This record gives sequence, C-alpha cells and structure tokens, in this order.
Amino acid sequence: MGWEWMASVVVFAIAMSATPGPNNTMLTASGANWGFLRSLPHMAGISLGVTVILAAVGAFGSPLVAAPGVHDVLKWAGICYLLWLAWKIATARPVPEGTPAGRGGRGRPLNSLEAAAFQLVNPKFWVIAASAMVTYVGEGEGAGSALLPAITLALVFGIVTFPCSVLWTLVGVGAGRLLRTARALRTFNIVMAALLVASLIPIVLD
Repeated sequence: MGWEWMASVVVFAIAMSATPGPNNTMLTASGANWGFLRSLPHMAGISLGVTVILAAVGAFGSPLVAAPGVHDVLKWAGICYLLWLAWKIATARPVPEGTPAGRGGRGRPLNSLEAAAFQLVNPKFWVIAASAMVTYVGEGEGAGSALLPAITLALVFGIVTFPCSVLWTLVGVGAGRLLRTARALRTFNIVMAALLVASLIPIVLD
C-alpha cells in the first residue's frame, strides 16, 4: 500500500458512495419525510455497516463474495427487501421536522442498526464489495496479508460514505421544504420508490 493506492481507493469510494443507489434514494426520501436530524441514525448506520462488513469480508471471506451461490442468495434477498422498502416509501406519510418520534404520521426513518444491517442485503453494496476486494485487496491474498489493506479500505469507505450520505439527505430536506403540500410529498415519495425499483433493473438483468 502507498499514497497512489490510497488515492485510488478514495476516488473509488467517492464514486461508489456518491452515485445514485438504494442507500442514497432511501436517504433522500428520509430527509424529505422526516428531516435531517431524524435521519442522522440512518446515515451513521450506513457508514457503520459499510465499514464493519467490508473489513470482515476483506479479512476473512473475500472468496465467498465471488461464489455464485452466495452471490445469488444475497442478490435476491436484497431485491425482495428493497421492493418492500420501496412500498414503504411510496406509502409513507411525511412528518414535519421536529415532530416527536411516533407522532403526526405513519412510518419512521431507519435507525442505526437497521441501516447497518441493510448493507447485508444491499445488492449495490455487494457489487462494490466484490469489485473492491478484487481490485484493492487481491483475490490471491492470504488472511494475514489481506488484513491491513482490507481494514484500511473499510475505514476509507466508512469515512467517505458519511458526507455522501449527508449530501443526499440534504437534497431530500430541500425537496421536502419545496413540496409544501401533503399531495406533493406523497407524489415525491412515489417517485423515490419508483427510482428505488428502477435501480434494481441492472441487478436483476446481471
């Protein structure tokens, strides 16, 4: 590992974390419906999940990521869960920012543990994990030699993911302030749900 390796990892992490996908679509919807502060646990949970899972996979289970059977199970479990989340987003009733949890509407943002656990069934995350392990850790590395680059890669991704999550949540907050009527917010939720479903098309066809 060197500065060139680190710079390459940072650029890769930004490209993967900042582009549209399930996490960012859900954060945008969360920001619009529940505001920035109530979405903070969701943002933190994504960074936590990305860091822990990438480190574990890179250090101990990188061959499993490429195994066809494991990949298919994770892919279809993720697709089913994302379809359920899309339905939840489409039917969510927005709550003004500052409203106490559990009042004024239906649904709630994901908490930290839920957002972290979601990475286990996030199809985009597993595509990223497989690419990152092969490119930056190496398929042929043993557990000992893979440990340091895997942990470094995981930490970089966790750090980079948080500001990207903040950005997408703020986009949602801004949209929520512009869409002042309940009807407009419901329409926004349906659009976000449709985008979430659309993000699955390349994964299904893969």
